[in-house]
Amino acid sequence: MAAGYAEILRTRYAGRLLAGTLVGRLPNATAPIAIVLFIRAEGGTYSLAGALAAVYGVANAVGQPLLGRLVDLCGQPRIQLPAAVVSAVAMASFAFTGPDALVLAYVSVGVAGLFTPPLEGGLRALWPSVLGKEEQVHTAYAMDAIAQEVMFTVGPLLVTGCVALWSEQAALLVVNAVGVLGALSVVVSQPSRAWRSAPREAHWLGALRSPGLIALLGAFLFIGMALGSITVAGVSYADEHGGDAVYGWMMAALGLGALVGGSVYGARQWAGVPEKRLTGLVALLALCYWPLTLTPGAVAMTALAAVAGVFLAPAIACAFIIVDRHAPRGTVTEAFSWLVTTFTVGASLGTAAAGPVVEWGGTRWGFAVPGLAGVAALLVLLATARVLALPADSAVVAGSSENDRNGAVEPGFSAGHQA
Repeated sequence: MAAGYAEILRTRYAGRLLAGTLVGRLPNATAPIAIVLFIRAEGGTYSLAGALAAVYGVANAVGQPLLGRLVDLCGQPRIQLPAAVVSAVAMASFAFTGPDALVLAYVSVGVAGLFTPPLEGGLRALWPSVLGKEEQVHTAYAMDAIAQEVMFTVGPLLVTGCVALWSEQAALLVVNAVGVLGALSVVVSQPSRAWRSAPREAHWLGALRSPGLIALLGAFLFIGMALGSITVAGVSYADEHGGDAVYGWMMAALGLGALVGGSVYGARQWAGVPEKRLTGLVALLALCYWPLTLTPGAVAMTALAAVAGVFLAPAIACAFIIVDRHAPRGTVTEAFSWLVTTFTVGASLGTAAAGPVVEWGGTRWGFAVPGLAGVAALLVLLATARVLALPADSAVVAGSSENDRNGAVEPGFSAGHQA
């Protein structure tokens, strides 16, 4: 298992691009907790903190596909680095002015979210030109999904560490400054500077003119809802079974399960088309959510949370391949950014839906929300199977280039999706 990942990391620029992207995305991964801690330290209410975090999240969801489209049109360095700087400056403004200037606070976090650079989509656009081999690209997608779990675990620890050493304000400033350095590391690299999107058809829908991509996004909206609702139901469970420590263990177990599942998934090559494989993975993901409704003791519940996370990273990694296959020519960064946006919006909807359900029916019904969301995602994939299916002659990676300068591998597209 380790040999396949080590081979990728030994490839020139691969380790640097992965590390730089993860570091560059730290501000995005830590923004909600950093904003909440800062507002509470400044004497603000949880309602204000939640509202500001929500503004950041919505702005981020809007900005990712828009900036992704600009990256496809103008290249990575011209968009990624300036966006990172603008986002960091806006968050610094928020850190220095605080919640007293309320309008400025909302504007600052909104701008910070809107200009968060689409590093995640940019990295996945770079993998084919850096690695060249289709099977290595698929393994890199799995490694990418695993690395996300690590980032979302380490990020909050970094914030709380900065708070302990300095202050909540310093945490906002440090994390965003580090994020700019991560983006800088990516955009000054040769693959990022040389990358060019393939010629594209001018179309206002951009990547969204692909029916297969729309179908995938519909499914991942519900997967995002499942993950968002677990966080709320988990808080309710922890309140009844030991408090914050239990909640922390549950969320850590969920991430550990995803890490293990993603590691195993990425360690081998899978036969068959990824669209059918994703349907199976989502079915297993939905199935593993339902045992959470049993709400046993803390130890057993932690184990169930680990099982619930096992198929998340494999499903995400498989979705990356499908995005690559269905994105219209010249829209690859935008297409990946839409996946990020859809997942984020779904998580927000899941959080919003689980709260009233927990208040109405209790913790057990709260954990039914991710189970139902998983089933809904599966139904979307089953209902759109014909749209997602690629013709047999385009199910193989073609030899033409998405990156004309570097001779990158371009996934095969159905004739209706080619620009």
